[in-house]
Amino acid sequence: MILASNSPRRRQLLNWLDLPFEVRAANIDESVLPGEAPDDYTRRLARQKALAASTGCQPGDLILASDTTVAAVDRDRALDRGGMSILGKPGWAAEAETMLRSLRGRTHLVFTAVALAGGAFSAEDVWVELCSTRVLMRAYSDREMADYIQSGDPLDKAGAYAIQHSGFHPVERIDGCFASVMGFPMCHVLRLLARAGVIPRVNLPRRCLDDLEYACPVYSSIYQPVV
Repeated sequence: MILASNSPRRRQLLNWLDLPFEVRAANIDESVLPGEAPDDYTRRLARQKALAASTGCQPGDLILASDTTVAAVDRDRALDRGGMSILGKPGWAAEAETMLRSLRGRTHLVFTAVALAGGAFSAEDVWVELCSTRVLMRAYSDREMADYIQSGDPLDKAGAYAIQHSGFHPVERIDGCFASVMGFPMCHVLRLLARAGVIPRVNLPRRCLDDLEYACPVYSSIYQPVV
């Protein structure tokens, strides 16, 4: 199994499955297409990453790729595809501050798509699943925000934050999958692997509770773990 990502958070979550894997980062153009909705954008990038990482793979290899997008809700607009704008990874501190200010005290959506390529199907055939989670940010202070930006942590995060950051604690409440906001919705990963005939014997709700201290409310509607 190949993980098409250098993200330490995705490596952490994939280790839950107790399956051997290697890391092979996929570098692609992540530009947003004109008029592209956040969910479509996220699916497209996950698929392209899986295909990029599949080059040179051997028969039977499985390639897992993922992309996470923060979709801010435009003010005075409904929480739907037409009222959202994509927040990528900030390139510098001022951009991170702009993003964090726009999210502070407000609700946004986090989309994470997972793509699986290889195995028993053509490299051109990629299975993709999408997870969406509603996130309410807390009203952090300017001082807290400045200290967090100074740490450098926001600069490789979509939306300029990490939900699991122990010092900043940016999120007040989420509705959905905690792991997805970290970058890897593990129930969807398990469901994709099952389609390829790989079924890890893992109690996923227990892993979420133990490692993330989060009692997942949505796993039973996505994937029933093997116990």
